[in-house]
Amino acid sequence: MVLVSVIMPSYNHALYISEAIESVLEQSIRDVELIIIDDCSIDNSKEIILNHKKKDARIRTIFHEQNLGIAKTYNDGLDAAEGEFVAILDSDDVWRRNKLERQLSLLRANEDLVVWSEGRIIGREGKPTGQTFTQMYHASRKRKSGDIFEILLFDNFIFDSSLIMKKSNVDGIRFDHNLKYLNDYKFVVDLAKNFRYYFIKEQLVDYRIHGKNTITRDEESWMKDEILVRQHFLDRYAMKSQIRADMFNRISSTYFALGEKEHARQFILKGLSQKAINFGGLLYIIKLFNSFVGIHLLRLYYTSILLLSSKTGAQL
Repeated sequence: MVLVSVIMPSYNHALYISEAIESVLEQSIRDVELIIIDDCSIDNSKEIILNHKKKDARIRTIFHEQNLGIAKTYNDGLDAAEGEFVAILDSDDVWRRNKLERQLSLLRANEDLVVWSEGRIIGREGKPTGQTFTQMYHASRKRKSGDIFEILLFDNFIFDSSLIMKKSNVDGIRFDHNLKYLNDYKFVVDLAKNFRYYFIKEQLVDYRIHGKNTITRDEESWMKDEILVRQHFLDRYAMKSQIRADMFNRISSTYFALGEKEHARQFILKGLSQKAINFGGLLYIIKLFNSFVGIHLLRLYYTSILLLSSKTGAQL
């Protein structure tokens, strides 16, 4: 049995994929298989991949005849994996030579951990920017190890190109084909519900920024994914009232940004119904809507609290 299966999705990264492939094959841990799934690239990625495959029998390839999306690409890799552990590396990122060795030393002590690491931000030409991955995603002060399920419900700050986990632990967890961009967010939250994370502070992976971020190219689809994934969390998982209220507020904010004000109002009211909104949430309502609607909703909120307290005998 192979020790580690490395899943590498590929799409139009001909400029960077060779460096990504070599960073896997040159790992200090040699017992790996590299599964490259190309999602019908229109550059010369396929030729580059096949040239590497000729040189190293540890490379396995899957070539989509049409573009099927990132979720299908990841899932094909996971389904094909034969390793005891699975790791992910996007085809424009780069691993440090001791990345797998460092992580496997932790997994040998507890195979049920989901291990990830800090990343170094590099530019198009591979030069460091001086920033780390967690700094860029505003997660420097967030708890990144242990049970981080509730923390991840607010925002995703997991570096997917640094992830490694036991293969059998993801047998029932897959990327969601209904999500165009945020399937990785849903995936890491679903993992966090079942398993503890372990964060390595060392910068074991380079995260490349090269001016083609999907959020800037297709912001509307990104926001629609935001609504779908948060609705999934609300439907599937039990959570504290304050977290549910925040989730409703975030969905409302996204609808408002999309220009769907009626949906935005509906979800603000759902947030209010949790009776857990804090002062920041009240200010958020006023900021989100015009002052008249904001004041009306505040009055509605306090009226509902007063009615609740009168029925229960509680004091405000």
